[in-house]
Amino acid sequence: MSLSRRAFLTMLGAAAMAGPASALPMFKGDATPFSLDWLKSEAQRLAGADYAPMPEVPDAWKNLTYDQYKALVFNTKKALWSDTDRAFQMDFFPPGLYFPRPVEINIVEGDTARTLAFDVSLFKRYEQFPKELVDAAMAEDPMDSTLGYSGLRLRHELRKPGKFEEFMVFQGASYFRAIGTGQTYGLSARGLALNTGEAAGEEFPEFTRFWVEAPSEDATTITVHALLDSPSTTGVYSFRITPGLPVRVAVEATLYPRVELPHVGLAPLTSMFLFDQTNRARFDDFREAVHDSEGLLVWNGAGEMLWRPLANPSTLQVSNFVDENPRGFGLMQRARQSEDFADLEALYHNRPSLWITPQGDWGQGAVTLVEIPSDKEIYDNIVAYWRPRTPLAAGQPHSFAYDMAWGGEPEDTRPVSHVLNTRIGKGYDKEKPYTIIAVDFADHEAFGTKEADLDDITRFISTNRGTVSDGVLQRNEGTGGVRLAFKFEPGEEVTAELRVQLVKDGKSLTEVWLYRWTA
Repeated sequence: MSLSRRAFLTMLGAAAMAGPASALPMFKGDATPFSLDWLKSEAQRLAGADYAPMPEVPDAWKNLTYDQYKALVFNTKKALWSDTDRAFQMDFFPPGLYFPRPVEINIVEGDTARTLAFDVSLFKRYEQFPKELVDAAMAEDPMDSTLGYSGLRLRHELRKPGKFEEFMVFQGASYFRAIGTGQTYGLSARGLALNTGEAAGEEFPEFTRFWVEAPSEDATTITVHALLDSPSTTGVYSFRITPGLPVRVAVEATLYPRVELPHVGLAPLTSMFLFDQTNRARFDDFREAVHDSEGLLVWNGAGEMLWRPLANPSTLQVSNFVDENPRGFGLMQRARQSEDFADLEALYHNRPSLWITPQGDWGQGAVTLVEIPSDKEIYDNIVAYWRPRTPLAAGQPHSFAYDMAWGGEPEDTRPVSHVLNTRIGKGYDKEKPYTIIAVDFADHEAFGTKEADLDDITRFISTNRGTVSDGVLQRNEGTGGVRLAFKFEPGEEVTAELRVQLVKDGKSLTEVWLYRWTA
């Protein structure tokens, strides 16, 4: 969404930024100098002062119902740069409901920036939205308005000239999400996670101000800078975004903690996992599975590829995969057929995976997975991030960088067989005290072509509690790969850590399958 009433837009159109004519919303105030060095200085200055949150919109906007809020829709024909030849266009979201504090959005041209004003006339209003709020917004002086945008959406010509399709959104706290060309929105990312899963509660830093660099006509990448603020820290983030399949985002960030940060999550990812073949019996649902992501993939500093199927536990679960200088991690969606879910509306098979590649040495720490109990698919209950071992000290900058790939499987990782699926449950004899666990692996040249070729494969199956059988390794005509099935008997135990791997001649053939079983 964008800025002031239509009359002001006509009157002040000449005040738009220098350069080609464009469908910009209105600006307020004069252009000011902008550089990344200035932004870092601003974040450092704020870190030395008491935290002051952005002002909130009027109560009438905060008290909108969900249906009312959704009835104010940005008119994409009025997108920023829509009447220019620039390679990207930008839309805006209204404030209110879940977004009580508007963000400031600035447009950068050269070495100066100007702040956008709020314009309700850039939105289509459907009958559910209160007319009196629109009338009041249009009557306000846009330069003094307490209203503002809650976020922004980026669009690009992805598949057809002249058709600008969305590929990335920034909205809410420090959340953002992207989709590869042709995909459907699923999991999200955040700028920073603080105290996730802690009993005292989590802190949610916010991107309060954005600076978007105006793209050229032939640009393939667009750059967004963001100022992060919270009671505990400030920060500066630069996102260099290249749409496509996958969407690639190069992130550079510097934090300026107000206080020591003992539990900080870098490159945090947030997703939803309700059920699949590991816990299908708990849900009376016509669908085969419901999840935005099905597993955590880690390429650790030792070179191992770890696969941890996600779980929807009955109590909060936190898992730490201790590491030094991780090569990558991410939340993956590997089920890619419609019938893997049998949901013709949510299109879970079309949700993106997200892979994080750290840049430089991240030192000692742990890839941390937080799994929160959930009974509905509307809740994000999965969080994954890198937690540095050493707390971030107050009063000094901490910089880090990483690359993101929103799409499918990561490229250039260790060439081992992927875990295709995990099935957990009882066998034909429901009275037996053990559970059957079946892990499906993709095909690998070392598996050979005959059943006898599998005799040379070493099966590593272990548990820290309870007992496991030696397992049976068979070809799976349904997947084209192999299945390793084994019995797990927990006895009186209520949790257990399970590990599976296929090896030949001392060389790992597969990802290392890890799972936390809970009673």
